[in-house]
Amino acid sequence: MAFLGLCTLLVITPGPDTFLVLRYSLGSTASGLATAAGCSLSTLVWALLAGFGIATVLEQSAELYRGVKLLGAAYLIYLGVSSFIKSRKAAKSPELPAARKMSLWSGFSAGALSTILNPKVGLFCLAVVPQFLPHDGTALPTALLLGAINCAVGMAYLSIIAFASAKMFSWLKQPKVTKVIDRSTSGILAALGLGIAISTATEA
Repeated sequence: MAFLGLCTLLVITPGPDTFLVLRYSLGSTASGLATAAGCSLSTLVWALLAGFGIATVLEQSAELYRGVKLLGAAYLIYLGVSSFIKSRKAAKSPELPAARKMSLWSGFSAGALSTILNPKVGLFCLAVVPQFLPHDGTALPTALLLGAINCAVGMAYLSIIAFASAKMFSWLKQPKVTKVIDRSTSGILAALGLGIAISTATEA
């Protein structure tokens, strides 16, 4: 129960995954769910690394940690800028935003990369998961189980975001609203990336 509570607190804290799911949900609910799946399943990677003990290297190597943070920051900035450019092109197109589709793979890969390149998720697994691991040789299966719980909690929350967007479909698909959401989420993603990059540079 303690681990479940910690996972819930981590998941409901607004971050890149929330804004990514919201943005891709504008294309379709399926795209939003694919993004949620990418974000959620990638937490298993960090949990397994914690189980193997590999994630400890991230904590002990300041250079590696900064490197992962900068990669994540660069990716968020790329997502923000590219999304903004696409939203401007879509606004100039005679085709209604509602007809604009995003592939499932695009959403899944964006969510997966965003989470894998987010060292805060890794540090959460590093700090929390080991506290619940036994010392009888079953650490890896337990880490996988804990990762699955974290994945399920994340998927449940992000799916709510995707379905909530679908419920407001007609309102969200209005050209002016879509434009605002597109550019707002793009700006937030880029700002998050820029903030991470600046904080990382000042730590050096």
